[in-house]
Amino acid sequence: MTGARHLVPYLGGGLLAAGAVVLVSRRRELLLRWCAWAVGVPVVVGAFLLGPPGTAALAGLVAVVCAAEYARLAALPRPDRVVLTAVVLATVVAAWLEPAWLPRLLAVGMLAVALVPLLAGDGADGFRRLTHGAFGVLWLAPLALVVVLGPTALVLFVAVSVADVAAYVGGRRLGGPRLSPLSPAKRWSGALTGAIAGAATLVALGAGTLPLITAVVLGAPLGDLVESMLKRGLGAKDSASWLAGSGGLLDRVDSLLLALVIAAVSA
Repeated sequence: MTGARHLVPYLGGGLLAAGAVVLVSRRRELLLRWCAWAVGVPVVVGAFLLGPPGTAALAGLVAVVCAAEYARLAALPRPDRVVLTAVVLATVVAAWLEPAWLPRLLAVGMLAVALVPLLAGDGADGFRRLTHGAFGVLWLAPLALVVVLGPTALVLFVAVSVADVAAYVGGRRLGGPRLSPLSPAKRWSGALTGAIAGAATLVALGAGTLPLITAVVLGAPLGDLVESMLKRGLGAKDSASWLAGSGGLLDRVDSLLLALVIAAVSA
């Protein structure tokens, strides 16, 4: 697998190429996303270049921000938010220090999330708090796999990001049948163009293996639909509004979460 250092020229060239495409498209939303990438990509690459400590720090920061955004979306009370954030962050730390602890830690974390409304005696809203908290742990815990997979996670991040943009542009340009009622704006044409672009990116980076291609082709659109289902159920458009052109950080990593799981399982 290509190391993080060897990916730097590819990422720099890809960022410049994407910038040229965005300028030609003249779409404000894409321009804002590119500006966010121009800031975020060097930070992400720098973290991977530092090795496991840097990767763990990056994954931990993303975990805390995403847990906060998810907790706000799900309207979880403060005690639930604190426990959820602590559990997700603990999985990242465990992935860095002792990956063998992860299964037990997840079990303990699920128990801790369930105990918060139980100990509060919340008969009116306790079940909703419990289910949303448990889902939050299961959904965000894959961020720990960023540490476990190392440079492979960076390759996935790049390929999924390219697939997302290609799916967005392809769906709008080509139109056609909707991909799912969960997200009316997404089209099968976009899913296909995204899959081709994501797979081509993996091949270009020397990582065109069947497990990783499967992770991007299936994980990226399905992960995006999971968040669409969640937001539709909660009556929200975005997870937050602070990230230019993307809503929140959770809106940017949703496609990566399931791709990480598929890559780890099939490795």
